[in-house]
Amino acid sequence: MRIAVSGSIATDHLTVFPGRFTEQLLPERLDTLSLSFLVDDLEVRRGGVAANISFGLGVLGLSPVLVGAAGTDFAEYGAWLRDHGVDTRSVKVSRTRHTARFMCTTDVDQNQIAVFYAGAMAEAREISLSQVVARVGGLDLVVVSPDDPEAMVRHTVESRRLGIARATDPSQQLARIGAEEARQLVDGAMLLFTNEYEAALLQERTGWTERQVLDRVGTWVVTRGASGVSVMASGTAAHTVPAVRTDHVADPTGGGDAFRAGYLAGLGCGLSAERSAQVGCALATTVLETVGTQEYKLVPAAFSARIADAYGPEAAREITERGVATG
Repeated sequence: MRIAVSGSIATDHLTVFPGRFTEQLLPERLDTLSLSFLVDDLEVRRGGVAANISFGLGVLGLSPVLVGAAGTDFAEYGAWLRDHGVDTRSVKVSRTRHTARFMCTTDVDQNQIAVFYAGAMAEAREISLSQVVARVGGLDLVVVSPDDPEAMVRHTVESRRLGIARATDPSQQLARIGAEEARQLVDGAMLLFTNEYEAALLQERTGWTERQVLDRVGTWVVTRGASGVSVMASGTAAHTVPAVRTDHVADPTGGGDAFRAGYLAGLGCGLSAERSAQVGCALATTVLETVGTQEYKLVPAAFSARIADAYGPEAAREITERGVATG
C-alpha cells in the first residue's frame, strides 16, 4: 500500500526552569508583566504529527510519502527521515520561513509556558496532491493530519476528487477549525482517528452524534490511553484492544502518532483492524519508553515478543508473517 501522510513537520525546543513560575508572578504587577527565566537542559527534538507518523511507518517497513511544508533549516531533518525509509520529495521547503517550532519551558511543578511558531507550515496549503500522485505513480491512502487548516481542507477535497481513500486525524486542530470544516474533514473518511477527549469535541464541533459520525466514515478508531483502543464501525459492535503495558514511561509525547503509524502499517500489510490496532498499541508503548518521538529503536525480535506477551503467539506469528517490522 502506498501511503501519503500530510500534516505538520516541526522541531521541539524543550527547557526546564528549576523553580516555580508562580513564585515569580506579582499579582499587583501582572498588567506590566516582563519576565525572563534562566533555564536548564535544552533538548531539541524532531517532531510534527505527519513526520512522526511517517517515521513510524518507515521503521515498520513501509515507504511513506511525507506531504508538508518545512523551512530553510530542513536539510538535516530531511536526511534523518530519508535514512528511516521516508520519501521526503513532496515536502515543500520554504525559501523564507523556518520549520515550525514548539518552544516550551517546564517548571518543577510541571507547569508549562509555551509558544508555537507555525513558520513554513503556513505554506502547506500550496501543496497539490495531484502533483504528488503524478510523481509517485498513484496513492492508495492519504492521511490528513494536523496542519495548516486550509491545507487540511484542500487535501481532503483533492483526495475525494482523485478517488483516493482518506484517513482523517484532526486531533489538536479541532480547537481551531469551525463546524463546516470539521464536517468536511470527517465526511467520507475511510478511517477516523481521535483520542477519547477529541471524540467528544468532534461531536460538539460537527453537531453529529456518535452514530451520525459512524454513518459517515468507514472505521472510527478512538485511543483511550492505558485503557487501550476502541475500533468502531457502523452497524457493528465496538471492539476494544487493550494497551500494551509498561512499567517505564519515559516521555508521554508521541504515543498517539506512533499508534497511528502502527495501525496504518498493519492495514498496509493486509492485517485486520484488530491486528493493526495491536501493532499500533505495541509501537505506542515502545515510544512511551523513550525520550523523544523519533528516538526509539525497533528490534524486530523484541517487538514480536512484546506482541506475543500482550496478545498471544498467534497474533505475533500473523503480524510477522505479513512483514510488519521484520527488519
